[in-house]
Amino acid sequence: MRTLILNAGYEPLQLVSWQKAICLVLTSKAEVVAEYGQVVRTISTIYPLPSVVRLKRYARVVRRLSLARCTRKNVFLRDKFQCQYCGAQCRSGSITIDHVIPKSRGGSTSWENVVAACQDCNRRKGNRTPESVGLKLRRSPRRPGWRELLEDTHQDVVTDWLPYLDTAG
Repeated sequence: MRTLILNAGYEPLQLVSWQKAICLVLTSKAEVVAEYGQVVRTISTIYPLPSVVRLKRYARVVRRLSLARCTRKNVFLRDKFQCQYCGAQCRSGSITIDHVIPKSRGGSTSWENVVAACQDCNRRKGNRTPESVGLKLRRSPRRPGWRELLEDTHQDVVTDWLPYLDTAG
């Protein structure tokens, strides 16, 4: 389980493991804002698992959580593990990332240029553009919002996280 870390002003900063979040709370660097319905037990103490914590002191940061990073996992979540060429629903082990404009032709690894693709479509497209091999994108690739990435995978967390992520843009 992951925990959302908020800055002192309630701006989302990052997602961390629940273990890291408990350490921040126990060292008095953060306070719990929302909890999961589960606990962690030690020999002498029971700690509720935090789903959202807020830092007690303002942390200056260069990069905030407001923009979702373009990672394999996030691309698969955005595209809902569905091939963006043929529409096939894929399991996590059989889906690949495809650069719409291939890297060898100057394409970048960015939200606007990568899509989830099944292995067959990715092999068929190869090092070419979709149009040159008769493939058509079902949806244009774009940067997703956090709500879109989290809704399908973390139903229990969404209710606690969304008020803070919605303000992040």
